[in-house]
Amino acid sequence: MSSSARRAERSTADQWAAVPLTTETAPIDDVAAMKRILAVWRPHAPRLFVGLLLSVLAVLAGLAMMSGAGLRLAGAVLGAVVVTTAALRLVGGGRVLLRYSERLYAHDAMFRALATLRVWFFRSLASGAGAGLGFRRAGDLLSRLVSDVEALDGLYLRLLLPLAGACISFPVLLIALARANGLLAALVGALFVIAAFLAPALAARLSRESGDGLLRALAALRIDALDLIGGMREIRAFGAGGRMLERVQEANDTLVGRQTRLAARMALVGGVSQLCTQLAILFLLAAIVGAGFVRIPAVEGVGLLFLTLTAFEGVAGLTRAGMLAGAMGAAASRVVSAAGVSTTEELSVGSAETPSQTTLPTHFDIRFEAIGFRWASNRASVFEEFSLDIAEGSRVALLGASGAGKSTLSALLLKAVRPQNGRVLLGGVDIATIPDEWLRRRVAWLSQATHLFDDTIRSNLLLSNPDASEAALWRALDAAAISDFVRALPEGLDTWLGEGGVKVSGGQGRRIALARTLLADAPILVLDEPTTGLDATVEQEFLTTLNTVAAHRTVLLIAHRLTGVEELDRVWRISGGEATAATA
Repeated sequence: MSSSARRAERSTADQWAAVPLTTETAPIDDVAAMKRILAVWRPHAPRLFVGLLLSVLAVLAGLAMMSGAGLRLAGAVLGAVVVTTAALRLVGGGRVLLRYSERLYAHDAMFRALATLRVWFFRSLASGAGAGLGFRRAGDLLSRLVSDVEALDGLYLRLLLPLAGACISFPVLLIALARANGLLAALVGALFVIAAFLAPALAARLSRESGDGLLRALAALRIDALDLIGGMREIRAFGAGGRMLERVQEANDTLVGRQTRLAARMALVGGVSQLCTQLAILFLLAAIVGAGFVRIPAVEGVGLLFLTLTAFEGVAGLTRAGMLAGAMGAAASRVVSAAGVSTTEELSVGSAETPSQTTLPTHFDIRFEAIGFRWASNRASVFEEFSLDIAEGSRVALLGASGAGKSTLSALLLKAVRPQNGRVLLGGVDIATIPDEWLRRRVAWLSQATHLFDDTIRSNLLLSNPDASEAALWRALDAAAISDFVRALPEGLDTWLGEGGVKVSGGQGRRIALARTLLADAPILVLDEPTTGLDATVEQEFLTTLNTVAAHRTVLLIAHRLTGVEELDRVWRISGGEATAATA
């Protein structure tokens, strides 16, 4: 691909990546995003509840075991038997069993929930973005699918489970201390509230900005690294390796800086929690010796000391979880916004939006009616009151400079984005009311960014029509004028293409992609810069093939210029948000 084509592709990608695929452009609130994540996890609620219950029982068993151990130790020193060894063994064995079961069951439940979240995320992208996946930045999507989703395991394992343990430990500790000394109970209880609830809440508030910045810095590093790897040939050809490495280094430095600042804040909040623990121990020791408190018996005091240590140890992780809560909220917001779910939509696992109207078009005239659209609230409008009619079966070209809005029209037609004003009509029916799957079976899309997967030719073709027969595959290859090449290959349809189709030439790869598009047998064919990156001869041959195979279909050709071999009914030039008739 030429450097100018790559710049044009990146410009388009940046536009598509700038906003979620909904009418909403404002960031999704963290709390609202968390609720949506929990809604996706709803099928796993019984497992997650059992894991939570086992965690609470393990906490209670731990409190009982450590308190009993303290009483046993103090009693042995003073020659008294307060707790028997058998009782300790029973409670200790129960705690080990409960802790093992909790870790096994809770982690299994969380892994299942994360798997469901990943599937939901990808399905939401696939159904919500349509072909628009090809315009999103791969590094950012990878970061959201991997890092952001993985960050959300802390919501259950690092936050909800320890918080449930703190909620059960607090009354147990308070009641035990109150029976011995009311003032001691009040002071230690206040310290516990600070360590278990207030400090984590403050940490979450402080870390929100850091967490969002950290995730964005990680995504930026992934984007730059993937650009470096994917464009290695062009980078080496133009001697741009040093500049690209500097970009990666800058992104890495930004990430390290944000990680350092977050670590410093975590250390500070951890120090506050540790201070609360030490003060609680000091108060208990003072009560045992009667300094400033009504003296409590030594045996009972040691038991309470062990109980307090265990309770505070159990909530020590909450301070760290509080710091990570900012990252969890940011991760939830990024995952939900990338999946294209608006704040008014209700989540359902693996399901796309169900339109309220079920009337389907019986013909395929296309009308853009008074369209108003902008990619983001802080950007200029692409269209204001834009209208255009495309008759069924016609062959239309849309010409214009980069950024004029040509690809935006294809995005609107595919429901990859929605207009802020106006409607897109297909056969007189607003496409907003048409099921996405039905629409995308009738609108085929081929562009410069059409991807060939690291798989066989057969598998790449079947992507558009999984039920296609072998004869149908060869008919599609014949129509795309690439069947002779495939037949000459030793493995034929089972030839491995390599990532992005690197094992075939650019023109051959584009024809295989065309065959895949034709296999869908859609009545509308959108060609978005389909010959970009091809040399002049191959470009003309490819367009000549399109003239033949696209007969009796509605063809929407998006291009910067025409070569002279296209067979067209109308040519429109897009400029200034308007379409004006032009001559071929």
